[in-house]
Amino acid sequence: MDIVQAFLDMALLGSAWVLWLLVVLSILSVAIIIERWRFFSSMKIDFAAFHDKIINLLSDDKVSELEELCRDDISPEAQVITRGLAQKKNGTRAMEESMSGFLVVEKQHLDRGLVILGTLGNNAPFIGLFGTVIGVIEAFNALGNNAAAGSAAVMSGISEALVATAVGLLVAIPAVIAFNAYNRLVKRRLANAESLKKVLVAHYNQ
Repeated sequence: MDIVQAFLDMALLGSAWVLWLLVVLSILSVAIIIERWRFFSSMKIDFAAFHDKIINLLSDDKVSELEELCRDDISPEAQVITRGLAQKKNGTRAMEESMSGFLVVEKQHLDRGLVILGTLGNNAPFIGLFGTVIGVIEAFNALGNNAAAGSAAVMSGISEALVATAVGLLVAIPAVIAFNAYNRLVKRRLANAESLKKVLVAHYNQ
């Protein structure tokens, strides 16, 4: 069988399956966006106030109060302090290594799902374009098999095919916006935790 004819037969299966694929990807994208929003909302923190409180407690050598403050707080800023204080009897090197190790694992926790949003943002328009190309091929093939249908039938088929491109963009735009927003948030939270790590190590290096 001619390879061109083989691919043409595949294209003539229609673009409906591409639209269904985009619908599924859209549901996946929205689910991740909502899950990440709830996740980050659960660990909100006033970092400026928290940072000042850490400094004051360290200056007053109130380690037990500091441990109590951070123990039940799930934010990375608080948990990095908890990891460091747990190793203070082993020296600042052990404290620093413990906190650095925690931040590596925590980054993976914070980044969960973002790679999917990034992938959808980059590739959903191309999936939609693929559906449009299939629709255009189908429309022109229908015209070739029924010339009497005229250009109106072709235009109708092309307009329907362009829906796939529109849906692809509809999936991609929210995914890109969410990916950029969450990615910036992850970087900021890790930078906050890194600054507190340095504060704690500097205090015990004195």
